[in-house]
Amino acid sequence: MPKIKTKRGAAKRFRLTKKGKIKRKKAFKSHILTKKSAKRKRGLKRPGLIHKTDMKRIKRLIPYG
Repeated sequence: MPKIKTKRGAAKRFRLTKKGKIKRKKAFKSHILTKKSAKRKRGLKRPGLIHKTDMKRIKRLIPYG
């Protein structure tokens, strides 16, 4: 049985946690930062989690974590 290929774009964007959830980076942190409040920018630093409805789809893209 052949191995499943990992989608490299997804592998660069998502990481698995120890409990099997999927971490992601938050959007809107790359430019035009002057108009965003410090509180908002601090919140964008922290990683988010993928919503449970997207878990199956993303796990198919990164089968080996």
